[in-house]
This record gives sequence, C-alpha cells and structure tokens, in this order.
Amino acid sequence: MKVLLLKDAKEDDCGQDPYIRELGLYGLEATLIPVLSFEFLSLPSFSEKLSHPEDYGGLIFTSPRAVEAAELCLEQNNKTEVWERSLKEKWNAKSVYVVGNATASLVSKIGLDTEGETCGNAEKLAEYICSRESSALPLLFPCGNLKREILPKALKDKGIAMESITVYQTVAHPGIQGNLNSYYSQQGVPASITFFSPSGLTYSLKHIQELSGDNIDQIKFAAIGPTTARALAAQGLPVSCTAESPTPQALATGIRKALQPHGCC
Repeated sequence: MKVLLLKDAKEDDCGQDPYIRELGLYGLEATLIPVLSFEFLSLPSFSEKLSHPEDYGGLIFTSPRAVEAAELCLEQNNKTEVWERSLKEKWNAKSVYVVGNATASLVSKIGLDTEGETCGNAEKLAEYICSRESSALPLLFPCGNLKREILPKALKDKGIAMESITVYQTVAHPGIQGNLNSYYSQQGVPASITFFSPSGLTYSLKHIQELSGDNIDQIKFAAIGPTTARALAAQGLPVSCTAESPTPQALATGIRKALQPHGCC
C-alpha cells in the first residue's frame, strides 16, 4: 500500500529516512516529497548573541532549522574553535530546551545538552519551562517567521523573559507541483497522505485536490501533530490519524491503524 509523506528526506545513521523505514516495517511503501524550503535570516545578529551566553538564561530550539541556523553561524564566522574552547561549555551551564527528538539530536551534535525533548510540542514545552525556569536573564529563542505565539505568550504570562530572533523564513518548495504530478502519474492516488506542518498543507493542498479529483475521498489524511491536524480540519479535510508524538514510530503506528478496515487513531 502506497503512502505519501510531504517532507524532505533526512537520512539517519543507517543511511535511510526513519519514516520510510518505520512505515516499511508495516508493509507500507512510503514516498517523500518536500513541500517547504527555508531561507536563513539575521545570521550575523544571531551569531553575536551566541557569542554572549552571559546575557541569557538559556536557549530554546523548537525546530531543526533553528539549529541549522546556529550551525551556519559557527561555520560562517569561524567560531567553531571558540565554540569548542569556551562558548559551548558556557551554554551548557544553562538550560537548553528543545521540542522533539529530531531537534534534540541536532542540538547534541553541536555539543549542547538538551532537556524537554519528550514534551513533543510547544504547549507542553512551555509548561515544562515554566515549571523549572528561575533565571532573571532572558531565554534566547531562535525561530522562524511562522512561529506560533503559544510558547512566547505562556512564558510571558509566567513572567519568564524571552528574546526571540527570526533566523529563517519558510517558503514553498519550487518543485512541489512537478514532483506531485510525477508521483500521481507513476504511482496513482496514495492510500494515505501525511502533512508535517500547517504551512506544508497551505503550499500543497491545491495541487493534491486537483490531482486526486473525485478519488480524494479515498485518501486517509494524517497529521504529525495536533496543530497540523487542526489546520487540516480547518480546510474541511477529515483527519484519519494524528501521530501521538512527532516520531516515525508513532506516525507509522497511527497510519497502519487508519488504513485497517474501519480503523481510526
């Protein structure tokens, strides 16, 4: 059974995207099509802030792209040496909060110790931070242009200082239409389609509706989390599956249940 995942490929240590592998364990043939591209912004300013950990109570990373922006800052400004020698240790003396295991894995690769990754989404991370944070210094929050206000508002309501800096913006992937056309012509209408963000839904839904036609009612639509599920519902699409956590294992389990006769998750 063929399933379509609207995300870019991320190979793990085994050289395969973990979502493809997990779905394959259930006999599902998954294809990845990227629907988003990212442009990095304000890197000189972000680099300067990373150079002054004494000004902050800690860091918050809620997306892999924000971590990539940090990596670029270290590479572009020849900061790798000073990062390894002193900056990394100074940041590790503070809290480094993250959402999700994928983001945590990237943060650990630049040498930082993470906490909060099991929270799964911004709402739960905000609760976690509020239960632990006592520093009077602001938390540094590198984010994207489409960030939601749930986390900033929750921290503000609890009197926890935070300084946001927009380090990337989300745009439509230039190959969406061509890649979807090619997929449908070769594979036909998929049994399931998974969306990984509200912006990914925005950029791809029109093409999917046109290509699926009357067969769109046959597709089981899945969401990686509750925010994306709400975006699907707002577009009038039935949500057959919302992953219990943003992991390959949870999504694969949910899709398998949704594709079973009378299945739901």
